[in-house]
Amino acid sequence: MQIEVVKSKIHRVKVTGADLNYIGSITIDEALMEASNIIEGEKVQIVNVNNGERLETYAIKGNRNSGEITLNGPAARRVQRGDIIIIIAYGTLDFQEAKHFKPSIIFPNENDNSLK
Repeated sequence: MQIEVVKSKIHRVKVTGADLNYIGSITIDEALMEASNIIEGEKVQIVNVNNGERLETYAIKGNRNSGEITLNGPAARRVQRGDIIIIIAYGTLDFQEAKHFKPSIIFPNENDNSLK
């Protein structure tokens, strides 16, 4: 049996921008992507702590150590600059393997999105 489990999580970062006219996705500081083991193009779930919205999109790299978290395209309608969000990526694993899998979870400084 295969099950879906949390693979990566960026817990509580501040949205720095929302660009409705961009083609789509979420731009994430490259250092945060590396630390959380999220790769460019990977499907991610966005959970907005401020308003309860949940949406799915894909990750693209932002400038390293910039703190950038920008929702692009239609997703920009679901967030506002300054909102706190959680970014989650899931993976599909064999049930027995999943019992021992350890996800990559990071807790950046939510004031400036830097790694602690």
